[in-house]
Amino acid sequence: MAASKTKKKPAPKKPSQKASKKTVGKTDKAGLEQLKKFYYDMLMIRRFEEKAGQLYGMGLIGGFCHLYIGQEAVVTGISSVQEPQDTVVTSYRDHAHMLACGMDPKGIMAELTGRIDGYSRGKGGSMHMFSREKNFFGGHGIVGAGTSIGAGLGFAHKYKGDNGVAVAYMGDGASNQGQVAECYNMAALWDLPVLFVIENNQYGMGTSVSRSSAGQLYRRGEGYGIPGEQVDGMDVFAVQKAAEQALGYIRSGSGPYILEVMTYRYRGHSMSDPAKYRSKEEVSTMKTERDPITQVKDMLQKQGIEEAELKQIDKDIKAIVGAAAEFAQVSPEPHVDELWTDILVEVQD
Repeated sequence: MAASKTKKKPAPKKPSQKASKKTVGKTDKAGLEQLKKFYYDMLMIRRFEEKAGQLYGMGLIGGFCHLYIGQEAVVTGISSVQEPQDTVVTSYRDHAHMLACGMDPKGIMAELTGRIDGYSRGKGGSMHMFSREKNFFGGHGIVGAGTSIGAGLGFAHKYKGDNGVAVAYMGDGASNQGQVAECYNMAALWDLPVLFVIENNQYGMGTSVSRSSAGQLYRRGEGYGIPGEQVDGMDVFAVQKAAEQALGYIRSGSGPYILEVMTYRYRGHSMSDPAKYRSKEEVSTMKTERDPITQVKDMLQKQGIEEAELKQIDKDIKAIVGAAAEFAQVSPEPHVDELWTDILVEVQD
């Protein structure tokens, strides 16, 4: 009896030279507008997270709060090449992903402070809010859980035939969870349109990736036939280019893809983490030499954008974030009756 042959999938196509220039172009008008948008989007995330940290320190945010400061280029670059029908799911470091999906800063901040006008009506907090309208299927407190949901979303896209891709984010620590391996197997077996994104910020809760994870994380899918790539997550253009290639591969019907995005968080794992497991010099070096927002700001200035215009962008963003914080503080807390709402969905036969 002849041995069965395994179907060999085509290698991901590299973007053409022309397309690459259009994406990264820094001299033409389109390239300049893209540069400005990247600067605005990443600065919005940072200012929002800084304000969230401030409210947490004031005791206005309860529970856990994990900030995205330093990692802004990852979700900004990937979301810039997504299509409207794509879905997103992530872990507990999720505020940035909500902003990148177009969710209202007021609704996000209200949820952080546990108010009725929040995206989960004040009952989800930092780690558990959702928006069906924006195709955002939540941050999740269980490590690796978003990956399983992402595989399910990928199945839904394939079932509906809408050419959508499920973008499932996880951290470097989550990549060691057993359910992640199971999801790789299922996604490969059924050729599911899932982009698995490993946001490798070098540390788990307090352990460096070099002490906890063997091998390169993006290669974990090779045994299942899933191609992967490692990309500089502090360079928003590098992230955009890699995501464009990966999403193109997936939309071609070739199955899932893994992106390991090498990034860095400036703050502790959560607001309660003093981050004593790394040196101040290490953090300072990343801030001064590799900051993703500073890199884009420098590019804009080299193209003739005046400091006054950049300061105005920052001022406008701070006003939006400040208004969101004020809105969150005046929004009422959920009534006790809300304990019995949004518990289940009744499906008509």
